[in-house]
Amino acid sequence: MFDPKQLDELARKIGESIPAGLSDLRDDIEKTARLGLQQMIERMELVTREEFEVQQAVLERTRARLEALEHRVAALEAEARGALQ
Repeated sequence: MFDPKQLDELARKIGESIPAGLSDLRDDIEKTARLGLQQMIERMELVTREEFEVQQAVLERTRARLEALEHRVAALEAEARGALQ
């Protein structure tokens, strides 16, 4: 998932971009930015690299099995056509 340190760093950078006259609000803005970013990331339903790779492997196996079944059906259909003639 998203590294909390990266989230904190991003919120800190947002806080640092606040003009000097608004420095009193910096902590509030950083907290609000951190919370908003965290909520946005959670809504995105991100997965870890490991979860992605597992699902990718499952998909590859499924595709291979589908191809094998398609070839088998084609062979059976050809065999059935030959038997009918």
